[in-house]
Amino acid sequence: MIIGIGTDIIDGRRIEAVLNRHKDKFAKRIFTKAELVAANETANKVYFLAKRFAVKEAVYKALSSSGITGCSWREAETLNGLNGAPFVNLTGRCKTALETITPDGYKAKVSVSLSDDRPYALAFVVISAVPADWVKSND
Repeated sequence: MIIGIGTDIIDGRRIEAVLNRHKDKFAKRIFTKAELVAANETANKVYFLAKRFAVKEAVYKALSSSGITGCSWREAETLNGLNGAPFVNLTGRCKTALETITPDGYKAKVSVSLSDDRPYALAFVVISAVPADWVKSND
């Protein structure tokens, strides 16, 4: 079952402008160390970070029904798996919000899709839940 959906689109030129204006201060406030390391290994750091910024916004929207506010930017971290597919790690208030909207006896999964068509970057997040006993029997 779907328990949350969020989407966000951002103009990458906005991220580029703030990165140029505030250098590391902005990046360190918004992105995790792992996100910044990964960004530095890409050909286009600006659009890599723009997509991750959009994920953070989309995650907050998907979690909005929890009633929990004050999620930190770094509590929604987007990394890439060995196959290159993005995945999201939630910590702090974001994790608490996820636990709040997840029905008893269910296990939540955060799925993310990223895209860009410069100058825009887009993130789409779906939070789904499956019975916990189904997860254990299908691992």
